[in-house]
Amino acid sequence: MKIRKAVIPVAGLGTRFLPATKTVPKELLPIIDIPSIQYVVQEAVDAGIQEIIFVTGRGKDGIEDHFDEAPELEQILADRGQTATVDMLRRIAEMTEVVSVRQKKPLGLGHAVLCARDLVGDEPFAVMLADDLIDAETPGIRQLVEIFTETEESVVALMKVPREEVHQYGVIKGTEVKPRLYAVEGTVEKPAAKEAPSQLAIIGRYVLRPEIFSILQNLPPGRGGEIQLTDGLARLVQQRKIFGCEFTGERYDIGDKFGFVRATVAYALKRKDLKDKLVEYLKSLKD
Repeated sequence: MKIRKAVIPVAGLGTRFLPATKTVPKELLPIIDIPSIQYVVQEAVDAGIQEIIFVTGRGKDGIEDHFDEAPELEQILADRGQTATVDMLRRIAEMTEVVSVRQKKPLGLGHAVLCARDLVGDEPFAVMLADDLIDAETPGIRQLVEIFTETEESVVALMKVPREEVHQYGVIKGTEVKPRLYAVEGTVEKPAAKEAPSQLAIIGRYVLRPEIFSILQNLPPGRGGEIQLTDGLARLVQQRKIFGCEFTGERYDIGDKFGFVRATVAYALKRKDLKDKLVEYLKSLKD
C-alpha cells in the first residue's frame, strides 16, 4: 500500500507567538525567508506523498493560498524582470495538490485527524505536525513510510527525551526489535516522570492505517478534555501492531520560541549567502 496523502493539522491559534500571530498564521512565520509550513510540505513531497490535507481553522486561509498560484503577483514581478522569483513562486504552487477541511472547534489532535476522514478515505495516510521540523538526510516522514511499506502496520516517530521532559509528550511502552525500531505495546499521553513507561516520546510524524478513524470517532475526551491521538493509538495497538521509529536527523520544536530561534540559526548556517556572516556574528558575541 502506497502512502499518497498527508494530513497536516494547522488549526491552532499560535498564542505563544502573539502578537505576531494575531493576523498571521503561525505556520506562515518564516524560517529566514521560507514559511515554516513549506519545509513540512517539502518533506512530504520528498517522501513521494502526492496530496496534502490541511485541517484548518478560522484565519488560516493564507496557508492554502501560499501553495496556490498568484498570477497578479507573478505578472508584476515578470514586468520588473524578476524571472527567478517568478519561477520560485511557480515551483511552490506546483509542489503538490493541496486541499483543506475546517476543524470548527479545538477539540484536540485526535479530533483534527478525524476531521480529515472523508478526504483520506479508506487508505493509510501520514500525519505531520507543523510545529516539528525534522532536518534529515532521509526525510523524517519517509523513514516511517519505508517501515510501513515493509510491515503494512502503523508507525510513529520516536525520540528519546530526558525523563524530566516526558510529561510534555505522548510516550510509548515498547520493545526494541532491531536498532531504532520498536514494537509498541502501549502509549500514554503526558505521563508524570515516575509513571512514564519509557523515555521514548512520540514526535509529530505518523503513518496510520485507516482503522484509526473508527477508533477516534468513538473515543471519549482524554487529558485536557480533548480527543487525544495518543489515546487512539493505545486502542489501535490492542487490535493491530504498531511500530515506533527512532528517526535519524535533527528535530526542531518551532512551536516553542527558543526552538524557533534554534531552527532559524541552524537553517541559516546551511545557506551559502548567510553562513559566513552569521558565524562571524556569533563569534563576536563571545568577545
